[in-house]
Amino acid sequence: MVNLTALHEDINEEIAIILSSDFNIEVTETDYVPHSDDGAITFPNLDQRSQGTKVIETTVLYVDMRRSTALSMKHRSHTVAKLYSAFVRAMTRCAAIYGGEVRGIIGDRVLMLFDAANCFTNAIDTAILINSVCSYVLNKHFTHNEVAFGIGIDYGNMLATKTGVRRHGSAQQSYRALVWLGRPANVASKLTDNANKPEEAIELEKVKVAYNYFGSLTYVEEWPSDFVTHFTHYPARGLMIHSNPAFHSFTTLKQRYVTRPATPAILMTKAVYDGFRRTRPEAVEIKNGWFHKIDITIPDYTGEVYGGGVIFTAFNS
Repeated sequence: MVNLTALHEDINEEIAIILSSDFNIEVTETDYVPHSDDGAITFPNLDQRSQGTKVIETTVLYVDMRRSTALSMKHRSHTVAKLYSAFVRAMTRCAAIYGGEVRGIIGDRVLMLFDAANCFTNAIDTAILINSVCSYVLNKHFTHNEVAFGIGIDYGNMLATKTGVRRHGSAQQSYRALVWLGRPANVASKLTDNANKPEEAIELEKVKVAYNYFGSLTYVEEWPSDFVTHFTHYPARGLMIHSNPAFHSFTTLKQRYVTRPATPAILMTKAVYDGFRRTRPEAVEIKNGWFHKIDITIPDYTGEVYGGGVIFTAFNS
């Protein structure tokens, strides 16, 4: 039988040690994406009151499969399993071409990081490759546009650490993966959520009102709620009288309002776009404006967003 009182005391003591002022977090700067067996990255050592971590300033890329829940419900389990296996395999192949390191696979989302050197160009080249493979290879095996993907990229400091405790046996591998902490992962993930989304719009009714001023009709569009306020009801005469003597006639119409514009498959922060433009100023993506400013709001990010649906032409030929 579990002794919950003892467990409560143990957990409280361990947390107190980790949060104490004499518990030392050792941070090592690096230009290379760490691996899980990096000796400088350790689990919390409660006896020595220390933990080793590494920090790298680089680009972070997320790619996410759209409509995965709907696909799971539409297709049989083995078909979905094949799709996920094909997706992950393709993404790891794409990452390796430009030096990307896959450091997280969570369901239908893959996390990649890049060594600091040439991280801007490598991340964007990888994004273009992923967009090409997803659009012209993976999607060919399913109904057209049934499988869609979003890609998000940010730049900044990422901290690699290990949390939890050591495990042995069959559970060992589950506890070996690194935990990646930092704003770029959070922003890149949210960019991914907003990438490759269709336009959202609503239709609203309006009133097109004609006013006769000195024999010439002037047309004004009004909301129905505003239009009716101009009328006064005279029951004795059985009339509705407009407050403006120049009122002539009206017609109703519907107008379409875009509430959210469509977004391209690749979205990136201004830091990534500027880094790419600075590193590769003559790139066709820059000269031809294939990556451009996107009018979109990303939670917890106040800067500009750039994006595009760029592909390598070798894939659509």
